[in-house]
Amino acid sequence: MHKLLLSTLLIALGVIGCVPEEKTGPDQTGNKVTIPKLGATSPTSYTNMKLVWADEFDGTALNSEFWSFETGNGSNGWGNNELQFYRTQNTSIQDGHLVITAKKEPFGGKEYTSSRIITKSKKEFRYGRVDIRAALPKGQGIWPALWMLGSNFDTVSWPACGEIDIMEMIGGGGRENTVHGTVHWQNEGKHAQFGGKTTLPSGTFSDQFAVYSITWDATSIRWFVDNKQYHVIDTTPAELDEFRRNFFFIFNVAVGGNWPGSPNTTTTFPQHMIVDYVRVFQAN
Repeated sequence: MHKLLLSTLLIALGVIGCVPEEKTGPDQTGNKVTIPKLGATSPTSYTNMKLVWADEFDGTALNSEFWSFETGNGSNGWGNNELQFYRTQNTSIQDGHLVITAKKEPFGGKEYTSSRIITKSKKEFRYGRVDIRAALPKGQGIWPALWMLGSNFDTVSWPACGEIDIMEMIGGGGRENTVHGTVHWQNEGKHAQFGGKTTLPSGTFSDQFAVYSITWDATSIRWFVDNKQYHVIDTTPAELDEFRRNFFFIFNVAVGGNWPGSPNTTTTFPQHMIVDYVRVFQAN
């Protein structure tokens, strides 16, 4: 996520197929959630790699062995002037999927609510391949993100801890067909960043599932959507040493903020980010 939130691995098996799975049911906020029936999927194994952690979001509640909630509005809207209040109630598990719901409702002095979950101190990783299968929300002012933050955040703060944004999407203005992959770090005491993006030839990322991936080692980070690379950074310079340390995951849906701007009359609520799974593979 922007601001205070703020090698190549040859893959033998690619993203495959479309999976029929349309299901509808209530989330914890009482809303009906339709799970998309189509979209890319990804393999459960890769040559010369092993699966070291996964959450398939089975069961009836978020797995507290893996995840914790961050609640409230943070400092200065999590450093981005965001408008939501993060609550635990806006996260649910439905039919093997994580659902994060953004709502227009007054709570904690804010006009919107959503959720933000992290694996800090529970599941932290250095290097490997990350695959996250997700369907995104949409609308002006909606800002979903699947990202990672350096595990030393509490001691060195941001951006010195480093940040890897696996996927960010900025809703509204015809932008729902584009996702961004970015890294943030500290260079000579100042914030530095480097990002790329990819755009669908048709449709939006809310229409169906896509698989958002990175491959990450001591020399580079590469970004993929449905196993098609669209961005890379060489991390060998000494100033990028942040990216040779452990990171934890953050999944959230922000509302408003410096990058997307505020919702307007075109924005419909509730909005849902639906995550089928997150998987981490590392070299044998």
